[in-house]
Amino acid sequence: MTADPTVVRAARPRPRADASPIVGAAGRRRSAHRRRSAGVDGLQVACWSSVAVAVALWLSSGGASAVTDGGGAFTAAGIAAGLVATDLVLVMIVLAARIPLIDRLVGHDHALAVHRSLGKPVLILLLTHGLLLTIGYGIADGVDPIRETFALLTGSDDLVLAYLSMLLFVLVVVSSLVVVRRRLSYEAWHGVHLLTYAAVLAALPHQLSVGSVFAVGTPQRVYWIALYALAIGSIGVFRFIRPTVVSLRHRIRVVDVVEIAPGVVSIHLSGRRLDRLGVRGGQFGIWRFWSGSTWWHAHPVSFSAVPSSSGARITVRQLGAGSGRLARLRPGTRVSVEGPYGVFTDNARTMPYLAAIASGIGVTPVRALLEATPLRPGEATVLLRGSDPSQSFLWTEVAEIGRRTGNAVYSMVGHRPAPGGDWRSAEAVVRGITLRSVFPRLDESDVYVCGPREWTDLVVRDAEALGVPAHRLHVERFDS
Repeated sequence: MTADPTVVRAARPRPRADASPIVGAAGRRRSAHRRRSAGVDGLQVACWSSVAVAVALWLSSGGASAVTDGGGAFTAAGIAAGLVATDLVLVMIVLAARIPLIDRLVGHDHALAVHRSLGKPVLILLLTHGLLLTIGYGIADGVDPIRETFALLTGSDDLVLAYLSMLLFVLVVVSSLVVVRRRLSYEAWHGVHLLTYAAVLAALPHQLSVGSVFAVGTPQRVYWIALYALAIGSIGVFRFIRPTVVSLRHRIRVVDVVEIAPGVVSIHLSGRRLDRLGVRGGQFGIWRFWSGSTWWHAHPVSFSAVPSSSGARITVRQLGAGSGRLARLRPGTRVSVEGPYGVFTDNARTMPYLAAIASGIGVTPVRALLEATPLRPGEATVLLRGSDPSQSFLWTEVAEIGRRTGNAVYSMVGHRPAPGGDWRSAEAVVRGITLRSVFPRLDESDVYVCGPREWTDLVVRDAEALGVPAHRLHVERFDS
């Protein structure tokens, strides 16, 4: 394969089929997209409604009537900030719970992106909550904020837990800052992140014991406890109970680990009725391998082939110590899986044609997507991107799918002209090769992009510049 996608083709394309069946299928996909969009809108309404209800609970308990002086105003504002912050924390937990409905509507990655985006606002609201309450209580008691803080810390065990909760939230948010996250191992970052659940539980006692908002026997108290139960229960059911049941039912084990390129291995798995996992081509699972060196680390890895009744395959690139240990797994190792997750599937399409571009390990979900999609001749165009020939793993399999279905598969090999400047190879830039020249039906296509995060962002930038709307861009980003 060379760097010229205009001439390198996996197979001579068959004559283009009648486009009418392709267009008809696109109409059905658009209807499904509208239903999913309505579901997304419903989720957004539910999230913001829960925030509104939190404030309404305070108002219905007579909170506004306590604003009779400056101290009361500070206290009231602090209570409102705390209620909104806590409600958003519970929303964050639900978004991270891997609930199948949310995954089908917005995708696991997007749900986590929203989860992360709420972290800083929640922390600011919590710090504001603590500061305003301390000032308000201090005005009422006639003391300065520092002396009031000591009084609160020594006056109630529940308030001590509240301060502990706030400290834990600060640690979690700070650990998620990019500059800090890059310095932490995945294991250390994940361990700190688990403190979120401890912080949420530590905050509950003071919410139920202080003030009249959640007084015993009130509907507000029942609602708030139910909200906590929903969030924490979602984590328990979908992060622990459901994956345990699925893993026990399918009895997944490692069959073989095969190196297919330097630093890249395919892990072949066996099990019972694996086709009933419900995997769609392009999805991923979160895998835990029960060996002495890997049991404590879960790995999000895409299926590189659609599972059969007795077998499945994932392909992993060694990006760190954790993934590197997977190359040494022994046959017979038991495996647990959460998922499948992700909307990088044919179900997300709305247009008659499919354009796919993958770089490096990003080829894995694209290969499974193409395998699972009932493609007609001329319906799909694929571009495989690699910095050098060592990154052409699974390309032969993708080419075979192209030959079998009568669709074009191109390659582009070579380093980029400058770091961060372009997703193409230097030669492709000189020759004027663009997304438009590779994908002539771009305006009629859904575009699937998968690869390292920085490279993927550059492809998305160019696609958007060519007028591809967000709902037709389906993206999976991997860390380099």
